[in-house]
Amino acid sequence: MPITVLLVDDEPLVRAGLRAVLGAQPDIEVVGEASDGAAVVPLVRRLRPDVVAMDVRMPLVDGIEATRLVLRGVPDPPKILVVTTFENDEYVYGALRAGADGFLLKRARPAEIVHAVRLVAEGESLLFPAALRSMAASHGSGGAYGNAEARAALERAALTGREEAVLRLMARGLSNAEIAKELVVGTETVKTHVSAVLAKLGARDRTQAVIAAYESGFVSPR
Repeated sequence: MPITVLLVDDEPLVRAGLRAVLGAQPDIEVVGEASDGAAVVPLVRRLRPDVVAMDVRMPLVDGIEATRLVLRGVPDPPKILVVTTFENDEYVYGALRAGADGFLLKRARPAEIVHAVRLVAEGESLLFPAALRSMAASHGSGGAYGNAEARAALERAALTGREEAVLRLMARGLSNAEIAKELVVGTETVKTHVSAVLAKLGARDRTQAVIAAYESGFVSPR
């Protein structure tokens, strides 16, 4: 079965470009388009895409609110990949905090766009560690003590020493295989630890877990 994708962007040229790049792949099918976030939930319910490639800056309903609406209003929601012009866009950070699985720059090469869609469809998060650190720092997250609410949530999670080590490596953008190599354990063991970290933090995915690590001060963006 191909990976099905819904494109959401208020610029027809951007949608056309993404459709051309993704539609040329034998394992990817673009099933629909929308020009504003207000149309996303009805389309997701009807088309059931695996991935939504969504612009963050749109005139009526932006990508942050559209992400919230999808994740709250659709059972078994799709993966959401936000598409942006600027990597340090405050809208991107808001969308990631709302539950988006990663972000992609509009100037990315075709191969990078295809890889990003495949990656998030497989359940991975598309993290850019340097950009995420910059976003966290510019939004006043982290630091020596972090956000009090986020810090309290992390303390309640009561992560084990190994789970804390895994979270730090996740914040560096390492994949499960890379974490396994770093900790000299099996990939399945890493998957178990990652699942435990997400469950304890109440995080939907790795992206939200990493943001929680920054905002609590557990990992410093500086």
